[in-house]
Amino acid sequence: MWHRLSFRTQLFLPLGVSFIAALAMGGVLLQTFAGGQLADENEPGRRSTQTVAVALNSALSASDNPRKVLDAFVNSLGTASDIQFRPVEAGPSPLVREGLRDMHGVPQWFVDLIAIPDMNAASPVVIDGRHIGDIVFVPDMSADLFEKWIGFLALTSLIAVLMVLTGTIAYLFAGSALRPLQNLGAGLTRIRQGDYAMPIPVAGPPEIRQSCEEANALAATLAQLSQDNRDLLHRLVSLQDNERRDLARELHDELGPLLFSIRAGTIALSEAAPQTGNLGKSVQEVMRSVEALQQTNRRILDRLRPLYIEELGLEASVQTLLRNFRRQAPHIGLTAAIDPGLNEIDGPLAQTVYRVIQETLTNVLRHAGARNAHVETAIAGDVLAIDVSDDGSGFPADNVFGRGLTGMHERVRALSGSLSLLRADERTYVRCRLPLGEVHAPITG
Repeated sequence: MWHRLSFRTQLFLPLGVSFIAALAMGGVLLQTFAGGQLADENEPGRRSTQTVAVALNSALSASDNPRKVLDAFVNSLGTASDIQFRPVEAGPSPLVREGLRDMHGVPQWFVDLIAIPDMNAASPVVIDGRHIGDIVFVPDMSADLFEKWIGFLALTSLIAVLMVLTGTIAYLFAGSALRPLQNLGAGLTRIRQGDYAMPIPVAGPPEIRQSCEEANALAATLAQLSQDNRDLLHRLVSLQDNERRDLARELHDELGPLLFSIRAGTIALSEAAPQTGNLGKSVQEVMRSVEALQQTNRRILDRLRPLYIEELGLEASVQTLLRNFRRQAPHIGLTAAIDPGLNEIDGPLAQTVYRVIQETLTNVLRHAGARNAHVETAIAGDVLAIDVSDDGSGFPADNVFGRGLTGMHERVRALSGSLSLLRADERTYVRCRLPLGEVHAPITG
């Protein structure tokens, strides 16, 4: 539970508890020692009461008119004196709390908090052997309680000021310590996502500064490795394209004429010989086989290298690819939205766009079991977006890219693009993003 709290909470919570505990301890100490202090301060008054009672009894016993002496004594005391005469018929002496008069704004809860001792001192007054009353000491502790209240307010104010001051310092310290850590965390997140361009600000204590510098050094190393990897992928893809081009040229220049020669010879043979019996059937079989070989050869050439991209342009080549797909898979309803701006793209980028669409449609035909598919290409600024979706069965949870899409992913990475596969709304999406500024010239040799 503690580890789930934020750093500021972990910092402020102990400070707040400490200040509250200090305030509570001050209240406990006040309750514990204030009563004894009040008793000690009023002890001389209690003794004076006893002395006054002894003197009064002596004066009364020596006087011819003790009642007159007593009345004169009572009148001399006044109502504000802590020493009072209380006749027997007035009942017991009031408690000290009941004798509090002017509280000077001291709240009642504070008075209840202090354990005010019972300091009533009652000394009997006797006339002619008869107990007629008591000399009592009922001190007015209002001023003492006001003094204690002022002290308590001063202590509370001091604790509050210290709490605010310490909290402000802790908040500023936490901000100065957390900000570099937050920058470091955000920088590491960018590094994990492949963004190595923005450096992490180097700030904070030396330990955090060193971590930021190490993270920046790591980002620089990863950026160099990423660039080297892209260059290697680009070289690999270019070499594959060169091999495909050479193989396509050999198939076109060597196998194509041979098939044409066989077809021409077969036609000549069929025209020279009568079309009867087994010979006629054999000639027809050879013709069908030659036509099948020619179609297979054209399909292999198209897979190896669509030579007509340079002749027709990328947009027309993609449209031809879509028409061939509709002819090959009439049971799949294929819709498309192709940006005419594709014709301005050539070189490795054009080859990659064509291959991504070709490979994705091949997967839709072979594995998706879809009834509908949609192809969309759009150029927005300096980014080319390719989206191919279908309503098929999708892909297994543990499968990301097959062998064909893995090759496409390498091609896309070589051009600093991205290729993703996702499932949403019962449709499967292949999304490719290619930067138009990352077009490399093919590597020859």
